[in-house]
Amino acid sequence: MKIAFHRVELPLEHPFTIARGTKHVQRSLIVELEQDGVSGFGEATENAYYRTTLNSLTRSIQRCAAEIEESGHTNALDLWGLLQSKLQEDPFALAAVDAAAHDLFGKLAGRSTFDMLGLTWEDIPQSSYTIGIDTIERMVEKLEARLGWPIFKIKLGTTEDVEIVRQLRQCTDAVFRVDANCGWTASQTVDYSVALRELGVEFIEQPLPAEAAAEEHRYVFENSVLPIVADESCLIESDVEKCLGSFHGVNVKLSKCGGITPAFRMLKQARTFGMKTMVGCMVESSVGISAAAQLLPLLDYADLDGAELLAGDAADGVAVRNGEIRSPNRFGNGVELFDSVLVTTEENLKNESTLA
Repeated sequence: MKIAFHRVELPLEHPFTIARGTKHVQRSLIVELEQDGVSGFGEATENAYYRTTLNSLTRSIQRCAAEIEESGHTNALDLWGLLQSKLQEDPFALAAVDAAAHDLFGKLAGRSTFDMLGLTWEDIPQSSYTIGIDTIERMVEKLEARLGWPIFKIKLGTTEDVEIVRQLRQCTDAVFRVDANCGWTASQTVDYSVALRELGVEFIEQPLPAEAAAEEHRYVFENSVLPIVADESCLIESDVEKCLGSFHGVNVKLSKCGGITPAFRMLKQARTFGMKTMVGCMVESSVGISAAAQLLPLLDYADLDGAELLAGDAADGVAVRNGEIRSPNRFGNGVELFDSVLVTTEENLKNESTLA
């Protein structure tokens, strides 16, 4: 097995703002695992909140490169087990390698990743489309440009949150979900939940900071008239059980938990607890989206619009069109990198020589 890196800058269709800041370009590291002339791809994005950069991601994976290339493993689960202790402090890097391994071994076996996981492509939920924080006028414009979508996820965390939803509701009868990205207090959440329910909101995602007192999370859980879904409070496998009694559901993200392998177990566990299940994404290319989409048969909710927020993609794979998620007729995660990305740059040559 050989490993290579592809650094890409993904231009955004619109500046993307959440409660923590704004970005105009998403920088991303695509990891390629090649064996017997077949390549699998995974992705990790730069993220200031989680302190990941292209350099930090590359360094983390390079430290394990020899073990990856010499492991001799023939399935992604065993490779994840080899790397978990070495990359547990960098789950974004671990997730990229894990996704590439699932893609590679699925392609080598002539099977899709979801099939390799024992799942069938049935009862697939529709994806939401995210409306990032902006002026109310611009948020309305963004929504009106995507009126074909059946579900919208609205980023909140401003002084006008309820009014934003009220104005957007005048444009569409679509399902609304809101995500405060840790931007509210417990009392705000309970108060807002009443008005938001009247405006047709389905649930609230992560209203409080993850580090808020357990009593605050339980207060919201017990008093909100809308379901509460964990995001920042559910990063790794042990967090699922901790969310019981504080959240009605969990949003699992591959980059945060360390890949498809642990995400599969987290979703299975959440379902045994009777919790709603969701997989979300970063603003990322179709490489990352295609990996996350392999878990769709386990989900109640999907938020896989990351590549739809881009002005230019890096790959072809699972497609999300007006909320409908279409699996390509390919093996593994279904990813094919565009030729423009596969052109080897000086940076890639430097990285490959380091791994030799």
